Amino acid sequence: MPNAKVLESKKAVVEALSGKIKEATSVVFVDYKGITVAQDTELRKSFRDAGVEYSVVKNTLTRFAAKNNGYDFDDLLNGTTAMAVTTGDPIAPARVVCEFAKKNKNVLSIKGGVVEGSVLTADQLNGFGELPSKNALVAQVLGTFLAPISSLAFVLDQIREQKEGGAPAAEA
Repeated sequence: MPNAKVLESKKAVVEALSGKIKEATSVVFVDYKGITVAQDTELRKSFRDAGVEYSVVKNTLTRFAAKNNGYDFDDLLNGTTAMAVTTGDPIAPARVVCEFAKKNKNVLSIKGGVVEGSVLTADQLNGFGELPSKNALVAQVLGTFLAPISSLAFVLDQIREQKEGGAPAAEA
């Protein structure tokens, strides 16, 4: 039987992990086997820049936290596991992992996770990793909306210039 103090500390860790998973827009579990200290430092910086919290987790405690939130990750939570969590851009964790994995072959891989309440496989999350950020997608959509308006403004300006340029020549 574990010491009562140890048991209480583990309960506190499970409670904290449960809270993170509950509040998150995205949770991605990563296998980090074979990563060097320099690579890990670079990866953590990339996660911080993207607004993602990244930490190595104990599989058993994470399994309890996931079950508290209605998820079953028994098949994912084995071996070396880290968890990337964000409350912001839901695609950010997968994108950071995919970009890092491209630069550093055979070091990092996605095991699976949750995006906005939907459990996703590693393949689905890798597909998300290829997408541009939410802000870039919004900018693309706005650019698409602005293109016809800009074209109309240009045509109207050309018509105005033609009328202004043509009117004095007709009077002479």
